[in-house]
Amino acid sequence: MASQARSKRGTFWTPSLSMGEWRGEGACASCRPPHPNPLSPGEREFSRRELLLRFGSGFGGLALAHLLGQSDLLAEPPAASTPAPADLNGGLHHPAKVKRVVQLFMNGGASPMDTFDYKPRLAELHGQTFDPGGNVKLESVTGSPGFKVLKSPFEFKQHGQCGRWVSSVFPHLATCVDDLAFLTSMSSKTNVHGPASYMQNTGFVLPGFPCMGAWFSYALGSLTDNLPTFVVLPDAKGLPYNNQGNFSAGFLPVKHQGTIIRPHLANPIADLFPPKTAAFITPESEREGHALLAEANRAHEEQWPGDSRLEARIASYELAAKMQLSAPEALDLAGETAQTQSLYGLDEKPTEAFGRNCLIARRLLERGVRFVQVWSGAAGATGNWDNHGNISSELPPIALSTDKPCAALVKDLKARGLFEDTLVIWTTEFGRMPFSQGTAGRDHNAGTFVSWVAGAGIKGGVAYGESDEWAWKSLKPTWCYDLHATSLHLMGIDHTKLTFRFNGANRRLTDVHGQVIDEILA
Repeated sequence: MASQARSKRGTFWTPSLSMGEWRGEGACASCRPPHPNPLSPGEREFSRRELLLRFGSGFGGLALAHLLGQSDLLAEPPAASTPAPADLNGGLHHPAKVKRVVQLFMNGGASPMDTFDYKPRLAELHGQTFDPGGNVKLESVTGSPGFKVLKSPFEFKQHGQCGRWVSSVFPHLATCVDDLAFLTSMSSKTNVHGPASYMQNTGFVLPGFPCMGAWFSYALGSLTDNLPTFVVLPDAKGLPYNNQGNFSAGFLPVKHQGTIIRPHLANPIADLFPPKTAAFITPESEREGHALLAEANRAHEEQWPGDSRLEARIASYELAAKMQLSAPEALDLAGETAQTQSLYGLDEKPTEAFGRNCLIARRLLERGVRFVQVWSGAAGATGNWDNHGNISSELPPIALSTDKPCAALVKDLKARGLFEDTLVIWTTEFGRMPFSQGTAGRDHNAGTFVSWVAGAGIKGGVAYGESDEWAWKSLKPTWCYDLHATSLHLMGIDHTKLTFRFNGANRRLTDVHGQVIDEILA
């Protein structure tokens, strides 16, 4: 005799056992009278107290659901569960121009006045005490005694038909300026790395909120079923400030968090394949293990139906099985021509690591990954964009490692036709001060910094916003909320409508802020 049971993953069959057999008692059913109320598998006996508690809490839950429904406070189903109509080109609320996004994050705070925000006034005032007027009290994060104006040690020239001023540290990106839209008045609410990095990624200065890649995954789902929707390629030197907090799904279902891939390692994806020493793992043992896991998973699902972690883990295992075939091919650069590898700088030591990540980012995008984040710089005092000691010696190496690969990514996307539906974002968490720290370094500055975007739906060769004459403060701040709102808009999403009910509030990526930057849209 068999009984049929249901789970989220389909129908499965289990034998019906008597009470004694379910308890593990020795006598067989034919040797004793049947139990008057046999339990089916997965069930167990309850004490009277537990039974009353379960019935009481069940009725209470029904009453609560009814009250929440009357007040329109029930959580809405995930947007990804409702496919977007074909006439929206994959968008949710209006036609989308972008299908995929690659974000290049410069970890540490890239200096605007030494890269893209030319300020000749600093050369005029070099060495003088910085005085913005109005009896403003100057402050800095880690201490800048004297507050002496520091000119940029790098030469600036105009490039492209748009005449964009670019520093000599970016000779390759300078050739792309007619394809880029510069946001030259970006601002942050904090000048501390961790909170500022959270803000640029999640819209909040505190941990626990979903990042932009997780929101895109939640809203639009995947373009393929054999690779992750959201992939993170960290710097070969290590993870950035906040570590994995920058790639978190926050309160969204766990499956939307970023999948970390480290192409510089022998095993880029941890535990994707069993170690060679594990000879005891055979196809038969795998099948038996999967069967046991399935049984445990079903029991857990029944006991904790609202917990998304198990569902995410099951989905990750299913995806991992598919990735065992697809990921090695996507990460294998042997099929790329020598010309392409040279374009990204894989034949030069300074650009090899970041160039590899950018090339793999392109390969992932063209294979259906929705959102790829590429990081430059690990957490720490050196080896990133956090140039406190000496801007002349610290900025050029990190800029050199990214300049050629970033430019190559833009050019390669254009050559392959991917530029027409891909959004490229280059950003950092904040800027640097116009006065010196010590004698030649620059301290953190939340007042202004530069980001740029390119690709689908973007008007190239333009700039939006302006900083003051020193690159100290933005004249009219552009916030991460505006950049996020614009990115969502290009993906066919109204940033005010993409919400998730959490702790009694309809949370969204842009919080209660954000305006689409129409001036940079094509």
